[in-house]
Formats: sequence, structure tokens, C-alpha cells
Amino acid sequence: MSTSVPSNVAGIHPTITPVPQTPPPGDSPAPPGAAPERLASWISDLTALHDLTERLARTSTLRDALHETLRAGAHLIGARRGLIALRPPAPGDREGPTAPDRLTGYGLTPADLGQLETVPPAAAPHTRLLDGAGDGAATELTHPDLAADDTLDPRLRDVARLLGCAAGHAALLTAEPGTSTGTSTSTGTGTGTAHRLLAAALWLYDEAAEPDQRQRELLTRYLRHAAQHLAQHAALAATRAELATLREGLLPGRLPYLPGVTLAAHHRPQSAGGGDFYDALALPDGALGLAIGSTAAAGDTGAATVAAVGRLRAGLRAYAVMEGEDPVAVLSDLELLLRLTEPARSATALYGFAEPAAGKLVLASAGHPPPLVVGEHRTEFADTTLSAPLGMLACWEAPSVEIDLAQGETVLLYSAGLLHRTGEPRDRAFSRLQSAARAATPRVRADPQALIDHILRALPAGAAAEAGGPYDGREETVLLAARFH
Repeated sequence: MSTSVPSNVAGIHPTITPVPQTPPPGDSPAPPGAAPERLASWISDLTALHDLTERLARTSTLRDALHETLRAGAHLIGARRGLIALRPPAPGDREGPTAPDRLTGYGLTPADLGQLETVPPAAAPHTRLLDGAGDGAATELTHPDLAADDTLDPRLRDVARLLGCAAGHAALLTAEPGTSTGTSTSTGTGTGTAHRLLAAALWLYDEAAEPDQRQRELLTRYLRHAAQHLAQHAALAATRAELATLREGLLPGRLPYLPGVTLAAHHRPQSAGGGDFYDALALPDGALGLAIGSTAAAGDTGAATVAAVGRLRAGLRAYAVMEGEDPVAVLSDLELLLRLTEPARSATALYGFAEPAAGKLVLASAGHPPPLVVGEHRTEFADTTLSAPLGMLACWEAPSVEIDLAQGETVLLYSAGLLHRTGEPRDRAFSRLQSAARAATPRVRADPQALIDHILRALPAGAAAEAGGPYDGREETVLLAARFH
């Protein structure tokens, strides 16, 4: 039986010392010195479990927690590979366990997992446990010799032979009551206490083998802690998914169509719910309102930020309809709204009133990065006067800036997240952005979406991390491009 784990799937932590094996007690009296040896074995077991649960507690995502659970389980029972199948969502289950993939492997390639998925659910050990979970049902299932067991489904044996697996041990993962998973599926524990069913794990051996009683007990103890940790990650992942859906719903579902102008937008959301927003709305007499901004407050939760974005965007749209031709008045009204409703919050914002037929654009900015005008004969930033963000001064005020746009020129509005992608100081980040836009070919400049894609490729997410900077590639990024023709 192999107890080693390949280095390419062992995770970021070094391999710990294998759990020592203690012979089961026999009928004969314990020899002299057996008690100290047994005590030493218990201490070794507790130390190993402590180390493994600490490593699990350091995981920050559901995917990482699943991989660590598989790695630790393989170590405890001497297996080399494994997988976890999350419980499928039940009807009406709004917050079931979610992950990028419901089947997560350890030491198994995507092709290996694909082969295992071809096994009928009633035959695969882990799916049998999931489907049969309930009061009095088994919580683990062992096949010590897959090739020699004629009672198994032929497809399971064929896949096991193809993958070089000789034995398997499966176990359920259930969370104790009180863990917030948003699920209602439960399984009995023998004491009348309902546990929440999360997943089933399957570990695979390269040769005929099965965990002994001591290994099973250690695995059971570890999975009890792992299930609680996974349940918390699952609940957080579900909340983030709902928050992202709500966040997207607060942004424009589609951009307006107006003669003389072509629009394109890009939004890369933040997993925790960012505070960036943008808008483009058709105004009377063929005019166009363009807006972009960002908000945050100390101690904000993702939900609080999303709610603030909704209020700001709704207020900005109302003021743009009432007095959109005066960007300064629009931002002044927005600042007053922010001061009255959320005095502890600040926001940056930029609003522009465009007349495509006349090639005119009037802008006002409140602490937001200046727009970039991209055309055949110029690639330059609009000279928006420096101004403090909304909610920072006793009274916000800044002059407007008027831009004459030539045919074929594009105005690019963007969030600070685009500049942070470079991982460089602000002035150098502006230079990088300007150089990227200047390098666009005429064909790219003629298509606002192509221009956005070109700039995103020229300023790749994660570039700062590669250069040792603070950006980790997860900050929210917004771009809004308007080409006038």
C-alpha cells in the first residue's frame, strides 16, 4: 500500500510525517511498557489531526478547502488520490454548496474525473452514499479489491482498471446543526440529531488495501472538522454568487442606441462586491449622458457597498434627466444626496453630457480619473480640473470642461482598477494606459469593444503581482467607451 503523495498535487504545504500505525489490541495481556507506547500513539494522532485542521483553517476559498480535505484524508488512510462530490442542489435550494466544479479531484486529471463520471451513480461509491443518505444509512463505504469484487458494476471496474486504482474508501461529509449552509437535506447520526449533508469523498488506492480501524477513526474525526469548515465556505460562496447577481442587476442591462455614437462597456466584478458603477442613458434631443464612479466606506460589507451603488446610480440618472446638460449641477445634486443620506460615505464620479450631432462633450469630475480621448491625430487625457471626491468637503464644486470631438474619436471612461492593474505609481500608470491606447491600430480604434479588449490585453490583470506590486488581479475594473462618428 502506497502512502506517498505526488509533489505536483501536494499543495503549498510540505508533506507531514505519516501517521504511525499502532497494532490493534489483542486478547493477551498488554506487555510491560505498552501503556506508554499507547499514550505516545494517541499524542501522535492528536498532533497529526491538529496540524491537518490548522492547514484546513488557513484555506481562504471553497476550492482550496476541498483540495486540502482530500489531501489530508489521503494522508490519514494511506491513499494516493481522491475526489469530492458536492451534494447536488435540492429543488428550491437557493444556497446549496457551490464551487467552480461540483466534482473536485486530488491527484486526478480532468480526464480522470471525466472517466469517473461515466460510472452509473448507483455504482460509484461516493454517489451511492449521497443518494442513500438518511436515517440509519451508511456513512462510509469500502471496496478493498475492486478487480476481485464481481458484485460491482462492470463500468466501475473498467474505469478503476483504466486509472490504475485497485481499492477505494468513501465517506460522507455532514455539518452539525447551526452551520449556515442554506440547505435542508439532512442525515441521521444515530442520536436523533439532524446533520446537514454537504458532500461525499472517495479516496483511491493503487493496490488492494483498506483503512484499518484506527485510520477510520482518525478520518472520521478529521472530516467532522472539515465538514464545518466546508459548510462555512459553501455558505460564503453562495452569498457571494447572489451578491454578484444583484450587483450585475444594478448596472445597465444594455447600452442605448443613438445615431452618431457607438458604445461598448466592460465590467470585471470583484468577488466580495465592489463599489464601481457606470451608466449611459439616452436624453432628449438625441443627447447622451455618460457616467462612471466608485464608492466605498470604512468597514463596508459587500452588501452595503452594492446597496450604495444602487442608490447613487438611481440618483445620478434622475438628476441627469432633470438637468443633464449641466454636469456640474448633476454632480452637485448627487453630492447633496450623498451628504443627506450617507454622511459617512464618499464617492468619486464623472458625468458627461454629449451631443453626438454637434461633436460636443461637456464633462465634470469629482475625484475620478480623467477620460482618455483616442483618435487618429491625438491620444490624450481630458483636462478635468482636480476636484475632491463627493462627500469630502463642506461643499463640492468644480468647473466643467468642454471637448470638441473629431469624427471617429473615442472617449474612454474607466475606473481606478484599470490603473491599478499596472502595479505602478499613478503617473506611470497613466502613461502606460496612454501608450496602450496610442498603440491601437486604426481598425481597433474604429471599434469601441475592440479598443477595450486591446487595452485590457495591454494592461493584463496580475501584472503588478508579477512585478512584486500590491495588485492581485481581483480588483473591480470598469471601462465605458463611446465612439463618435
